[in-house]
Amino acid sequence: MPLVRIDVAQDMPTDTLKAISDVVYEAMTSTANVPANDKFQIISRHARDELVYPAEGYLGVTYSPQIVFIQVTWNTGRSTAVKKAFYQAVASGIHARTGLRKEDVWISLVEVNREDWSFGNGDMQYVPTL
Repeated sequence: MPLVRIDVAQDMPTDTLKAISDVVYEAMTSTANVPANDKFQIISRHARDELVYPAEGYLGVTYSPQIVFIQVTWNTGRSTAVKKAFYQAVASGIHARTGLRKEDVWISLVEVNREDWSFGNGDMQYVPTL
C-alpha cells in the first residue's frame, strides 16, 4: 500500500538509486509491516537547482548536493516508534550501502485511509469493513 517518491540529483549513479530504492522497500517490510511485493516507487532525477534545501542547515542538520528526498504515502495508524524505526532503518541502510551521508536522507510520511487506494481496474481493493 505505500507509494514511495524518491527525488535525487540528475547525476546520481544508477546503482546508488537502486540501492536507495531497495533500502526503502526493505525498511518498510522490516519495520512497518508492509506486505511482500508491495513495492510501488517513482524515482525522479532533477537538475541541481530543482532540489532546494537550506544551505545553512535546518534543526541542526546540514545538507549537501547529494541530498535524497523520500516521500512515503502509506496507511494511517503506525505508531511513533514504528515511524522512528523506519527513519533510522532508511538512513542507516542508505549510508551503509551507498556511502551517502545520513544527514542527506530527508524523509516525509503522508498518511491516508485504506479506502484512498486503487491498485488498478478502478477498484477499491481495501474496502472498509462496515
